[in-house]
This record gives sequence, C-alpha cells and structure tokens, in this order.
Amino acid sequence: MGRRVAIVGAGVSGLAAIRSCLEEGLEPICFERSDDVGGLWKFSERAEEGRASIYPSVFANSSKEMMCFPDFPYPEDFPVFMHNRKLQEYITSFAREKGLLKHIQFETLVSSISKRPDFSTTGQWDVETEKNGKKESAVFDAVMICSGHHVYPNLPKDSFPGLEHFGGQCFHSREYKDPGLWRGKRVLVIGLGNSGSDIAIELSRMAEKVVVSSRSGSWVLSRVWDDGYPWDMVFITRFQTFLKNSLPTAISDWWYMKQMNSKFKHENYGLMPLNGALRKEPVFNDDLPAHILCGRVSIKPNVKKFTETSAIFEDGTVFEAIDCVIFATGYSNAYPFLDDSIIKSRNNEVTLYKGIFPPQLEKSTLAVIGLVQSLGAAIPTTDLQARWATRVIKGTCSLPSRKDMMSDIDEKMGKKLKWFGKSETIQTDYIVYMDELASFIGVKPSIPWLFLTDPRLAVEVFFGPCSPYQFRLVGPGKWPGARNAILTQWDRTLKPTRTRAVGEMRKPSLPTQLFKFLALPLLLLAVFLAWV
Repeated sequence: MGRRVAIVGAGVSGLAAIRSCLEEGLEPICFERSDDVGGLWKFSERAEEGRASIYPSVFANSSKEMMCFPDFPYPEDFPVFMHNRKLQEYITSFAREKGLLKHIQFETLVSSISKRPDFSTTGQWDVETEKNGKKESAVFDAVMICSGHHVYPNLPKDSFPGLEHFGGQCFHSREYKDPGLWRGKRVLVIGLGNSGSDIAIELSRMAEKVVVSSRSGSWVLSRVWDDGYPWDMVFITRFQTFLKNSLPTAISDWWYMKQMNSKFKHENYGLMPLNGALRKEPVFNDDLPAHILCGRVSIKPNVKKFTETSAIFEDGTVFEAIDCVIFATGYSNAYPFLDDSIIKSRNNEVTLYKGIFPPQLEKSTLAVIGLVQSLGAAIPTTDLQARWATRVIKGTCSLPSRKDMMSDIDEKMGKKLKWFGKSETIQTDYIVYMDELASFIGVKPSIPWLFLTDPRLAVEVFFGPCSPYQFRLVGPGKWPGARNAILTQWDRTLKPTRTRAVGEMRKPSLPTQLFKFLALPLLLLAVFLAWV
C-alpha cells in the first residue's frame, strides 16, 4: 500500500473516498463515530450528537438511476425513489461488495486534526481519535473529510423577537421523529425546505392545524415529471444544460420559471419565491399543493415576533394557541476537530478550490468531500470528487497555483451570486461541475467523438439523463458495463412500476422531447420571418 490517508466519516462520501484510495493504491483508514456505514441515511430512533439525523418517513428526492455509484446500479426491482431503509440497504451492499468495511474503524471519534510541525515539507497531519474512552494519535500523509453538512443545526432563535417568552415546545427538525406526539395539536413549522415541507405534510394528518412560515418562498416540484417520468431523468440532461447556459439570460430565466411553474401557479398557493429566476434548490414534495388546497396546511410569511402563545407574521396575521414550533432552518458547516481557518480562510466563508481543496495549504493533502449541493444526487458527485482528490493526493494530478485557485474561487462566487443569490452558497450547477472534475481526471465523455463512433450511445448521453454511468465510460476507472447501463437505464426505471403490465413499456421519445423544447423558438422564428 502507498500513502496513509485518514478518512473522517463512513457515509456515502467516506465510502467513495475509501474506494478511490484503494483504486489509486493508497492506504485508507476510515474513522466512523457510529457502529455502521450510511451516515445521513442510517436511521436512528433519536438524534445523536455529532451525527446527521433523519425522520422515519424520509424518501430520496433523486431517482435510483441518477443517484447510484457509477459502476454499481441498483437492483432493477428497487423502487424509483427509495425509502431511507432501502437506500441504506444499497449503501451497505456497496460497502460489502467493494471490500470497504475492513478499512473502517467504527465507534471511533475524531477529536483533532492538525498540521505536523514539518507540514510545509511533508504535508502530514496528526490525527487524534477516541474509542471507548481511550485516546490515540497517529500520523497520516493525507486527510479526507467526509462528515457531511447535515450535522450541526442552524437554530436562529435570535432572529425571532419574543421567542424567549413562548410557552410551547420549540426544537430543530433534526429532533423530529414521531408525528403521533402532536395529534390534535397546533404546530408552526419555520422553513420551507424539504424537511419543513415533509414534516408539515406528515403532521397535517394528525395535528389540528399546521402552518408553515417561509421568509422567501420556494419552487415546489413533484418527483413525478412530464408524462409520469422521474423528474431528474427528464430535467437533468446535457441538452437542457447546454440550452440554459447558451441562451440569453432573459430567455433562460423565463424558460426556467416556466418549467418551475408548469404544474401549478405558485402565486396562488403563497409559495412563489421572492426572486423566481434564482436557481436555488427547489422543494420536492408531491403532496404540498394538494394539502394547501384541502386546507390541511397554510403558508404564511416570516414571523415578525412571538408572544407566549402565538406567532405574529409580517403581514399582520396571527397564529394563536401554538403548541409547538419546529425550526426546519437547515444546518451550519462545521468541523470541530479542525482549525476553522483552514476551510474558512477568508471572511469566515467556505473557501475551497472546486469545493474540495483549501487553496492556502502549502501541500494539497487535505480534501473535503461532499460539501457541495446541486440538483444532482450526492452519491455520484462525491464519487467523482473522491476520484479526483485521491489522484491529487497521490500526485497523478496537480493543482494550479494559490493565486490561480483564488481567482477561480472568486469567479465562481460571482456566478453563484448571479445564479443562486448568494456568493457563499455551496450550491453549484450539477453537470457543469461534474464535467469540470471529470476533465481533470480524463473521464469526461467526448460528445462529438461519441456521435462519430457510437451514435446510439451519443444520443442517450446528450439528450437523455446525465446518469452517473457517463463518468465511468472512458479514462481511469473505466467500467466495462457503463455503456450497457446507460442504454438500459429506462428499463430499470420503469420495471418496478409495471407491477400490472398494460400494453408495452413506453420510454421517453426523443422527437417528442425535442419538439417540446424547440416548438416555441421555432414559432417565434417563423413569426419573425413572416414579419420581415
């Protein structure tokens, strides 16, 4: 084995890191605080300190063909959108199949990671761990932080005057587990994200009244997209990305908002974002619009202040006799075992080259895996991040100068401000980001070359879903089954839903999709030509 690499966390990011280390001939040692793999997807009956926490009813928002490890498809009978138990089963199966478990030290807490005195020449780290009350310290050639960003709750109580006088219960959504506790109660959920929406819907079936307070609104999408296909297999394509990034901003924004508002008019439901053109992460909830229509859930603006029993909103309306306030207000990025200045090296903002490498380190031997967010799934993203990071650690790939890395970070922050409304966000454009990482490794598929050598595959790669298999088609880590996996991805998607076969399986039609995209531009062009 080669250089020793410490990996913090055995969730999907950590497993991707272990596997990538093994592929590159490195020696991974993974430290996992809990007794199992899975990270976020490993359900626990209670929220545990230092670990991500989910509620029992959590389902994935990405479809199975879009969120797999690129050389490890889900079994074809697995549902398209999986419950957390099913996803945990897949993650465990992957870890066993790839021989990763023997590289993990379970129930081991990483308490400190610090540079060695000779770091500027060796790039080595001192890693202190604790297990069963016993502390140990070891030297590692590199560190990969894979502990995720859903661990430390953001609880902005200071932003709500009067909350200290509120007499009911008040807690963060990570503590939420059992909806039955709130039967017949009146509940206020603060935050219109995925967790806030899920919890509001679940509680509305038992509680007397559920109100969701949203500061800025959000696009709400269904997992079921056009013609009943999974949203991401229709929406996340190279063709769409190419059009949206090539069209003038005004047209691109108009098209994006038209897509977001296609199922129902968000204005009529109180959900419309303050700036609808921003590409902020939408909410995926199949039930919220119907529950608003049926009066089971109400949407309100931001809370202006609390009293002992009620909430007064910015529009002057009041929600009275509240029993419970649940803060679904997201999470903060924190790594308590590491000096904050390493990751937040400027203005207390996360400052990482390509969302992975701290640019100010003398040696590029620390990588953060999984600290990005996009419409794409986490598993393929972390897999590609880990593949590049391990090649940098090994020395196969190199990074630009510190000056060039900071310039790239500044440029990306400007684009994020334009696209997402915040320069410091960890959000990114999925396909653009994936292609960028893939090009560093030499695994980005060449679309023109594919059209020349394999037209059938090229059509599926460019116009079809940008599935993870595309990043194991060529180059280092090439998987021989990638081509077939791409050509059969719709078969695996549609099989579990056809439990009562009626007629033949109907896959998306390329001519129909192209007509939907191009009909309006062609009509405008025809009108223009007729006018002149």
